[in-house]
Amino acid sequence: MPKLNSDEKFIDVSDYGRPIATAVALRLKNSSATPVHITILFGISGLVAAAFILYEQYAAAGFFLILKSIIDAIDGELARVKERPSYTGRYLDSIFDYLLNFILIAVLWYVTNSSLTAAILAFISIQLQGTLYNYYYVILRHHSKNGDKTSNIFETETPEAYPQENQATVNRLFLIYRGFYSLFDWCIYKLDRNASEGAPFPSWFMSMLSIYGLGFQLLLMAIFLTVGWIHYIIPFFIGYSVLVGFFIAIRKVVFTPEYSQNRLG
Repeated sequence: MPKLNSDEKFIDVSDYGRPIATAVALRLKNSSATPVHITILFGISGLVAAAFILYEQYAAAGFFLILKSIIDAIDGELARVKERPSYTGRYLDSIFDYLLNFILIAVLWYVTNSSLTAAILAFISIQLQGTLYNYYYVILRHHSKNGDKTSNIFETETPEAYPQENQATVNRLFLIYRGFYSLFDWCIYKLDRNASEGAPFPSWFMSMLSIYGLGFQLLLMAIFLTVGWIHYIIPFFIGYSVLVGFFIAIRKVVFTPEYSQNRLG
C-alpha cells in the first residue's frame, strides 16, 4: 500500500497481490515493459477467466480472476518504480475493470440462467461497493500529509496530461471513464456528501471497508467458482450491498469533526 504514510497504512484485504506486484515491478524496472502493457495483460486475464466460466472450467476461471487481481497491482507499482505516472494508464485501468465486471456478470447470468434483473442488480451492486471503498480511500489519502493525491475525490475536469503522454488520449479516456463511473460516484456522494469534512478514517475502519475492494470481490467470486457455488454469486453480491448502509452509518455517527477534535486533544 504505497499511497499512504507508514503510520496510516491499514490491512487491505483486497490488496493481497501487492507483495508479488512489487517484486515483479522491480524486475521490470529496466525493461521496455510499460504500465499500459501490464494493464492490457490484466484485461486479457479477465477475459480468459470469463471464457473458462463459459466452458464450465470454474477452478481455472477462479485462478485467472486472482491472477487478474495480482497483475492489476503490478501496473501501478511499475509506474512508481519507473517514475512514469500517467492518466492514460489510470483511466484505462478503471475502464477495463468496469468492462470486465460487466462481462463476468454477463457470462455468469448466461451460464446460470439467472434473471436479467438479478444480473443487472448484481453488476450495479459490485460497482457501488467498489465506489464506496474508493471514495473513502481517496478521502483518506487527501487527508494524509504525504498521501498520494493523483486521484481526486471528485473527477469532474479533464486533467492535464503528463509530458510522456498524449493529451487527446487522456481526454478520450477521461470521457469514457466519466461515462462509466459518474452515476455510481453521484450515488455514493448523495449517500454521504460530507465524508470529506469528517475525521480521518482509522485503520480498523478502512480494513473492514476493504472487503469492498475489487481484489476481494474477485477473490470471493473465485472461491464461489472453485467450490461449485456458481449459482450463488449473483444473489450474493446483491445481498452483499447491505453493508453499504452499515459502513456509511459508522462514518456518519463516529467519524465526525468532533471525533477528530477529541482524538487530537
